[in-house]
Amino acid sequence: MQSESRSSQPVRSTPRTAPRRRLSVDRRRDELIEAALDLLAERGPDEVSVDDVAQAAGASRALVYHYFGTKQELYAAALSKAAAELTRRLAQIEPGDTPLQRLDRAVRAFVEFAEAHSAGFVALLGGSAAYGSGGESAALVHSVEDTVYELLVEGLGEPTPVDPLVRMTLKCWVAAAETAVLDWLKHQDLPRTEIEQQLIIQLGALLMAIGHEVPV
Repeated sequence: MQSESRSSQPVRSTPRTAPRRRLSVDRRRDELIEAALDLLAERGPDEVSVDDVAQAAGASRALVYHYFGTKQELYAAALSKAAAELTRRLAQIEPGDTPLQRLDRAVRAFVEFAEAHSAGFVALLGGSAAYGSGGESAALVHSVEDTVYELLVEGLGEPTPVDPLVRMTLKCWVAAAETAVLDWLKHQDLPRTEIEQQLIIQLGALLMAIGHEVPV
């Protein structure tokens, strides 16, 4: 009788755990990408192995290959994440009342992102063509550069199409700003506010050199 009483009790269903497993998978994948970015910021891609990434993330080599079929796929995913983060940050800039305010906010967002996400910034813009992802990495860099360029055009209130000389000048500044910020991240011998001010001053000087009105 006792056994019948037990068997007559309703069986409790086991809670569904698929969503948790999926979140865990996403989290683990992100951890591998973050580990790769950190290592790539310190060393070149040829000096970072899958074993290095696995060890830094506290995972196995097999797990890395489970999420990323090749080393190049892992690096491409890392660069893609860095590019998406920077583009998202730049897209969230609040508009300013004057051209100078808009440019100032764009520059500050660019430098603040570089400081807060130095690993991703260095990995993305510090020689991504060497990371084995071919045209994909170059396309990511160009997308970030285009975003910064469009912010400058919008900040200056340039008409469409943009004057060729202005376009060339702004794109030269974008390339110079990337190099300057990479150097600053490497040496850390200037306060962030000073590098931001210098980038604004240099932009103004370039615009003056082509006879363009300097934003105020």
